[in-house]
Amino acid sequence: MIHLFTDGSARGNPGPGGYGAILRYGPHEKELTQGFRLTTNNRMELLAVIVGLEAVTRPELPIRVVSDSKYVVDAVEKKWVFGWAAKSDFGKKANEDLWRRFLRVYKQRKVTFHWIKGHAGHAENERCDVLAVQSATGKGLLVDEGYEALSAKSAF
Repeated sequence: MIHLFTDGSARGNPGPGGYGAILRYGPHEKELTQGFRLTTNNRMELLAVIVGLEAVTRPELPIRVVSDSKYVVDAVEKKWVFGWAAKSDFGKKANEDLWRRFLRVYKQRKVTFHWIKGHAGHAENERCDVLAVQSATGKGLLVDEGYEALSAKSAF
């Protein structure tokens, strides 16, 4: 089984943000992280999961996602996201672009989710938090095109 630990951060909500993810398979481990100049915490929580799932090169292996995001875990475990997709109801939900991207990769993997309390001493979650915050406060922040495009539309 592959373990995927994730966390997201936004310094202000919206504000600069980042995600951190750790992929672990047996003795192998890979860290993934990136920062964005303007985004939200929920987007970074979801993007951490997406990027981690997309990085898995053996989709036949089961993946256990460990996240402190009730937003992400509940949307999947309580099957809300699948209802949104079935009803083509994404237009009324925040982060439609990321949820669509999530579903594309989720359908190609064998994924289970496990929620943990954040900032409670879970070693991998704490490391993902460090990665996310470092990326959010670092240099070379990317444009979160999905967020900034939506923000530009709602400004008019």
